[in-house]
Amino acid sequence: MENKEINIELQDTQWQREYIDHDRNIARAIVYDENGMFYFVRAERDDDFGKATLIETAGGGVEMGEELLTAIQRELKEELGVSVDVVCKIGIVSDYYNLIHRHNINNYFLCKIKSFGEKNLTQDEIESFHLSTLKMSYEEAVMEYENRKSTRLGTLVANRELPVLHRAKEIIDGIN
Repeated sequence: MENKEINIELQDTQWQREYIDHDRNIARAIVYDENGMFYFVRAERDDDFGKATLIETAGGGVEMGEELLTAIQRELKEELGVSVDVVCKIGIVSDYYNLIHRHNINNYFLCKIKSFGEKNLTQDEIESFHLSTLKMSYEEAVMEYENRKSTRLGTLVANRELPVLHRAKEIIDGIN
């Protein structure tokens, strides 16, 4: 099956743009297992963006000189404790966080879990964001994203990630 990568450009509809002073290259993944269950990160925030509990894909910043595939493998090991096979690149979602003057270039991959191991979370991820793993069906994940739109940041995250989740489901259904 040929994968047509998505390319989505989103604006921050929640905070007014003053200026954008930096780009962040990010590797993110829709992660699933052999039973068709999906794995996400749950974050509890109380920061400049406000107080919110979010569902988000695992992933993070690509380090200087790091390849995208290396970054996604590293991030998934750190945040979910999983080793994966990268099935394909889903595409890119470009979005903005006006509040912190940042443009995000989110490179999304579809990844199937090979094995589980230990997470390697940073102190900030543990103490500031209380990161934990969510395992859910596709329908539960869609509902969770929709429910988290009650906050401004939750709206930005859902707007970015729901189209990617829908595309990932289409790809998985085409494989099976």
